[in-house]
Parts: sequence; C-alpha cells; structure tokens
Amino acid sequence: MTQYSTSDLSRKSGDIIAEALRRPVTITQRNKPRLVLLSIEDYRKLTARADARKAGRLETMPDDLFEDVKRAVDAYERESDET
Repeated sequence: MTQYSTSDLSRKSGDIIAEALRRPVTITQRNKPRLVLLSIEDYRKLTARADARKAGRLETMPDDLFEDVKRAVDAYERESDET
C-alpha cells in the first residue's frame, strides 16, 4: 500500500486522491500509519463483508434465544459428564 505523510496530504492532495481511487493509500503521521484513504467502492466492499454480529448481555437477550443457549449448555454438560 502506498504511504504518504500528513504534510504530503496537504501539498499533494489531488495526486493522493487520484491514487486512492485506484488502490487504498496509507496516511502516516510521525512515521506511524494513522489513516487509510480508499475509494467508496472499496469501502462498500469492505463494509459488506464486515461481521454483523453484535455483543449483547443475557439480560437483554430474547427469551427464546436464551432458552436455546440454556439447552445447548445443558447438552454440552451432559456430554462432558459422559466422557
């Protein structure tokens, strides 16, 4: 991935944008990667593949799902006791 500094970004923004339309570009600050500039198409592909799972709490879990989890844990415990 091509890298540019934040000072390059202010001086060469047109060139950097043109490059980012072809492939993602890393923007560094103090020699450390800080940002990635990419085309909207690349962004959409990336977010479409993103994991949509969310963390939750037992207190907010729907009752039917909670019952499914309890049954799965019970089955696992029974299998463990048999071995």
